Amino acid sequence: MLVKIFGSAVFGINATSITIEVNIDKGVGYHLVGLPDSAIKESSYRIAAALSNVGYQLPVKKIIINMAPADLRKEGSAYDLSIAMGILSATRQIKEDDFSECVIMGELSLDGTVQPIKGALPIAIQAKEDGFKHIFLPKANECEAAIVDGINVYGVENILDLINHFEGGANIEPTVLNQEELFQIEDDFATLDFSEVKGQDNIKRAMEIAAAGGHNILLIGPPGSGKTMIAKRIPSILPPMTLEESLETTKIHSIVGKAQNIGLIKKRPFRSPHHTASSVSLVGGGSYPQPGEISLAHNGVLFLDELPEFKREVLEVMRQPLEDREVTISRAKFTVSYPSSFMLVASMNPSPSGYFTDEKGLSQSTPQEMARYLNKISGPLLDRIDLHIEVNPVPFEKLAEISASESSESIRQRVINARKIQSERFAPYKGIHYNAQLNNKLMKMFCVLNDESLGLLKIAMNKLQLSARAYDRILKVSRTIADLDNSQDIQPHHISEAIQYRSLDREGWIR
Repeated sequence: MLVKIFGSAVFGINATSITIEVNIDKGVGYHLVGLPDSAIKESSYRIAAALSNVGYQLPVKKIIINMAPADLRKEGSAYDLSIAMGILSATRQIKEDDFSECVIMGELSLDGTVQPIKGALPIAIQAKEDGFKHIFLPKANECEAAIVDGINVYGVENILDLINHFEGGANIEPTVLNQEELFQIEDDFATLDFSEVKGQDNIKRAMEIAAAGGHNILLIGPPGSGKTMIAKRIPSILPPMTLEESLETTKIHSIVGKAQNIGLIKKRPFRSPHHTASSVSLVGGGSYPQPGEISLAHNGVLFLDELPEFKREVLEVMRQPLEDREVTISRAKFTVSYPSSFMLVASMNPSPSGYFTDEKGLSQSTPQEMARYLNKISGPLLDRIDLHIEVNPVPFEKLAEISASESSESIRQRVINARKIQSERFAPYKGIHYNAQLNNKLMKMFCVLNDESLGLLKIAMNKLQLSARAYDRILKVSRTIADLDNSQDIQPHHISEAIQYRSLDREGWIR
């Protein structure tokens, strides 16, 4: 007897519906076809033990399972539940033989328990688009899948529960989420607030500009000057995620199994990989491609502490994602793409010893050693960082102050107002939401300079020998500063401030 069950395969951040055909015939054997990987081929052992432990059995017959389309590679153990239900139906151990409106996915334990899977959200989205009415997933995945309206999502704890559901016994109730409560933003930054940062007003200003325009920023300063402390507080001043951003972010985290039991991701990601990270862990890839840190930071922050300590080849692979805001991983037979529109926040010491050269002799490094240390970061990568900020140690008088600094909430409100201006300005343009995403065409429209501003920028370009990319960065940062001032036009003082945030381009910045 032939029975068809429907599942789904995830590629990139999207899914493709899969038809699992189970045919029982005379003979003996268990045959899987349709480009399954090793985890799927091992399913016969898990399925046999699970069925036996819940009172059913794997038939001693010739079982042929075809996963169509046959030329599409399938991977993972998420097909256990669908294959098991197909076998039970094909051998008439259960009466249900019409699964045409259902997608069934889940990994089986030997006792019949259904284990969580990866990619539940894209699977549910694709199931709805393909016209399915019901989707059965592990209990741990029901919240992330139930985000999708228009399809009934059922959380399954044990294969016996699913059998009883189709046999007409105890029905599994569909999961219902309150969409309004689901997207209520619950930002809690009580332990990471800018009010705890003493002094460093110029650094806070730079962080505010970076957050308002989504700009990349590099902090350069000696140990103990507050670089990491400030960087870790930047999520507290970022604007709330939109529903579209939240869904896209959740899809990426769902693929790697990080969205289980939480439903929609409502806070902007903050990823901080160690400097020993490989290029694959940062960008993504592998035999079975998975998103890397820069995709997991999509719509959020990627913090790289001690930037020169990262391997040069690891940093260089970030060039294209920083520019294109997308990672494309190519293999001989397929290509997958992951979005990577993140805000890069990096920090570094100015020299191998960690200190600037100053009159107190704190540095044990010569100017040549400091230049060599800085050269670990290539010019093209530095060009893609909008703001280079020099961070100096906080003087005792500031550290001893009792009064609190400006809170994250007040800074965040200004950032939100600036982002609102940008959203309204770029509303007609698809994929453009804030100033850091501006392309050359839109820059000509929205970064128009008067003669005085143009003359000031020309002097800076000639004196500092800035690249064309640095020119673009200065214009984008100037546009953000103008937005924070609620100014429609970019004024000379906006250009001047933006130029000040190119520390590594200024001659003699090493004291």
